[in-house]
Amino acid sequence: MLHHRRDPSEAYRRVDFDARVRGADSRQLVDLCLEQVIGSVGRAIHAQERGDNAAKSAALTRAISALTALQMGVDMANPTAGALVQLYQSARNAILDCVTRFDARTLQTIRQDFSEIREAMLRSIPA
Repeated sequence: MLHHRRDPSEAYRRVDFDARVRGADSRQLVDLCLEQVIGSVGRAIHAQERGDNAAKSAALTRAISALTALQMGVDMANPTAGALVQLYQSARNAILDCVTRFDARTLQTIRQDFSEIREAMLRSIPA
């Protein structure tokens, strides 16, 4: 009989994620999705370095899911909507490309770009 092993860190990450989603406002949800993109891309790069294809695949899938959520949540009445949709779709396409042809440099650029976006968003929140 084959037993499926679960990664304990993944279980804790999921519990943390679920807890943070409950009761979050729209800005907090955007922040959470940005954090997921950044963290997942970083985990994919690290998994590639370790030769862990399962972890790499899971991390890329999580990043794509977070980008999809961001894209679906864009308020199309916002003047920046078109640029945001294009940004999210471009990042999504690049990550999808990395599923078959891994490119750590591209992923590192995406990670840096989304880190800067997240930092700018957090700075814009009144204290």
